[in-house]
Amino acid sequence: MPLAREVAVEVAKQHGVCIRPVPLKRLDMHTGKWEIVDVPCGATLEATCPPCAKRNRQLRMAQCREGWHLEAEPIITPDEPNEAQRWLIEFRADIQAQRDQADQAGADTTDLDAVITGLDEEINDTGMRGNVLGRAVPKRNRSTRRRQDAPDLPKRRMTGTTLGRTFASSDGKTYRPSLFATLTLPSYGKIRNGVPVDPDTYDYARAARDALHFSKLVDRFVQNLRRVAGYDVQYFAAVEPQKRLAPHLHMAIRGTLPRAEIKQIAAATYHQVWWPPADDVVFDGEHLPVWEDGIGYLDPTTGEVLPTWDQALDQLDTDQAAEPLHVSRFGVQVDVQGVLAGTPDADQCIRYLSKYLTKSISDSLDPDDQAQKDHAARMTEALRFEPCAPTCPNWLRYGVQPKNAKPGMTPGRCRSKAHKPDHLGYAGRRVLVSRKWSNKTLAEHKQDRRTWVLQALGQSDQPPDPHRYVWKPVPAGDANVAPLAVRLLRSVAERQRWRAHMALLQAQADGQDLSAIPDAA
Repeated sequence: MPLAREVAVEVAKQHGVCIRPVPLKRLDMHTGKWEIVDVPCGATLEATCPPCAKRNRQLRMAQCREGWHLEAEPIITPDEPNEAQRWLIEFRADIQAQRDQADQAGADTTDLDAVITGLDEEINDTGMRGNVLGRAVPKRNRSTRRRQDAPDLPKRRMTGTTLGRTFASSDGKTYRPSLFATLTLPSYGKIRNGVPVDPDTYDYARAARDALHFSKLVDRFVQNLRRVAGYDVQYFAAVEPQKRLAPHLHMAIRGTLPRAEIKQIAAATYHQVWWPPADDVVFDGEHLPVWEDGIGYLDPTTGEVLPTWDQALDQLDTDQAAEPLHVSRFGVQVDVQGVLAGTPDADQCIRYLSKYLTKSISDSLDPDDQAQKDHAARMTEALRFEPCAPTCPNWLRYGVQPKNAKPGMTPGRCRSKAHKPDHLGYAGRRVLVSRKWSNKTLAEHKQDRRTWVLQALGQSDQPPDPHRYVWKPVPAGDANVAPLAVRLLRSVAERQRWRAHMALLQAQADGQDLSAIPDAA
């Protein structure tokens, strides 16, 4: 027989109720009363909370649909800074002046640097983008000359638009087509049913590095796409796993280009990883670098200080014969489809784009397929000692101190999600949206959905007073927090009441007999 508690959780899922709500204490400044409020966890993966993941997926689908076939140029103007933001910048200026004076006097600036770091975080928390000082570290300049093994790309003069071309038919109708493209990584060996035919010859090392740097390769593709198209191409893309566990890209592109050009752009796109060499192991097993305060990591045998990250890059810059650590490219399989707004094909593409957004990359594994499990295990092992970022502890294995090195770093124990089996090398964002896609932020799309529901329920959509409530976390074991099952039942009852009200309003709009609705009274 089913357990009542498990049935309650399943009913909550069916009603779209978050099954992992976060309790918060809320003080109403008008009444002076405290109350416990459940806030949805906001999970994006079904394994964590299916109702929240479903809401996030629907939100992304709405964002994709609204921006794909815009007919008017989006206008994005930054908001005027408010008083709190102005005050933060003024305070930041005072602290910066104190820090500069202390630095000129040779005094310790550690405390002031910590204050500046906290202020920069608070500045971003108030809604301001970027950093006050801009790029604090000078960018390393490398030759922009294209590789000889990459084909050249055509280039058009840029125009200040984000909209694609329109086409007129013989009957006078105007069409503004867009594109749906799918790009994959190259082959690493023969595959059958998602697993290598010969695991010993399968190039796991290259597959691991391609997965780690896939997000940079996508960025390069967008840059090349805009250069060739001649306008500010906008896109909505989703990174999803193939059955062979390699990430691939689905991209909705506003506007249209010849399919041959899209394939040419994909073939000419590459990303060079200019990092120190990471093919020859220097330290392994028990023979690992040791940390010394004030100095950094030392060779355990000779006591020699390992080169820092910046020193390793400087050596790479001066070596005229140096080669990049890795060069990422797309595979030959590039699929491009033309899509018109409002057609079944457009809806199907949007559903396809969001198909795997609520699943982790490893969810594509068949739990009953041992061969796929072994394939995933070999891929995870190939990623174990592969450096994922300049700050990765794995650099110690190759005789280089990671960027911002600190004590306790051990090769093979990087905490980045790129090394975890659930991500299999890809640590970037699953949804990639250009800034001028729908002329709205994700929060504004969420507000649109909230406004529609409140208007349907006949409630006011006036924004609440931001200074009315004070929120605080609930300490663990607080006796005022009801058991989770009770909170879920309360949320289910509230959701049932909302749905009954919506059904009543729908019946009134359709002119139906209200006596046929159970909760009409």
